[in-house]
Amino acid sequence: MKISLPLARLLSFAANTGAVSLSLQSNPPTNTTAPRLEPLQHVNTTHLQVAYYEGGPADGQVVLLLHGWPYDIHSYAEVAPALTQAGYRVIVPYLRGHGPTTFLRKDDFRSGQQAALGADVIDLMDALSIPQAILAGYDWGGRAANVAAALWPDRCQGLVSVNSYLIQDLSVAWKPINAVIEAGFWYFYYFLTPRGEAALVEHPHDITEVVWRKNSPLWNYTAIDVARAAETFRNPDYVRVVTHSYQHRLLYAPGDTRYEHLEAVLLQQPSIMAPTVTLDGLADGNFLPTDGSSSASHFRGPRVHHQVPGAGHNLPQEKPEAFVKAILEVAKLK
Repeated sequence: MKISLPLARLLSFAANTGAVSLSLQSNPPTNTTAPRLEPLQHVNTTHLQVAYYEGGPADGQVVLLLHGWPYDIHSYAEVAPALTQAGYRVIVPYLRGHGPTTFLRKDDFRSGQQAALGADVIDLMDALSIPQAILAGYDWGGRAANVAAALWPDRCQGLVSVNSYLIQDLSVAWKPINAVIEAGFWYFYYFLTPRGEAALVEHPHDITEVVWRKNSPLWNYTAIDVARAAETFRNPDYVRVVTHSYQHRLLYAPGDTRYEHLEAVLLQQPSIMAPTVTLDGLADGNFLPTDGSSSASHFRGPRVHHQVPGAGHNLPQEKPEAFVKAILEVAKLK
């Protein structure tokens, strides 16, 4: 598929090519009273130095917990300890462009496209000598888990995915959707512009709270939650990776050529063969809950779908017990 790049949009992704230099403003001091996943460890993969939390026995069943945007690893602050107590080896990485995860090379493409996110999961598993794992996530992390499960089925022992099948179909990127849902995706279009990029630099906390309130209208998050998540904005590549993700999915920016072959497969909407548990929050402000039937054809292995009362988009942080149950369920699903 050919990607169109209107000349008027070139400035909107110039930061990714180095034509525009953006530096993040300082954030409020780190809050030390909120539960934290510590200590962090670091490992080099093909393109990244990944910062991650690890807990549980070294010989336990491995579970990778993958966060979304604009969130961080502390979406799993309650999920991870519960799983380690159950005997799982739990790994919770910061995604590319987030928190302490950094690129190894200054000239590397700061891509946020779905193929890169999925490949990062496999690269991390390779770096940690993990042959197989249960992959679980929501939002960006859910998409990364879906991509990895679809493209590397032998590496995925089970999948837990909030909002079901999350692999983007770029062939319909310009097809309108329900106007109510479209309104919740305002930042997709905002980040196509230099104004949107500047706002992400200057007002990342404000953008985060607006997105959180829309995504999770029943979630009573606190200033402590915001301050803790805001630490992820300090990454020097945060703005470039985030804006590229939305520019790429709307065909306003090219992808990293190293992932072209993967994107070609994703364009075919590949099936997921691994045992899967999918979750929909009944209080998700952006994604209407389903009974799972609309996405059923994408899952070729055993699949169970649950609706979670009171949960919004950041389901593992809002309803950690439901997310833990989903992990335990998929581990036994045959």
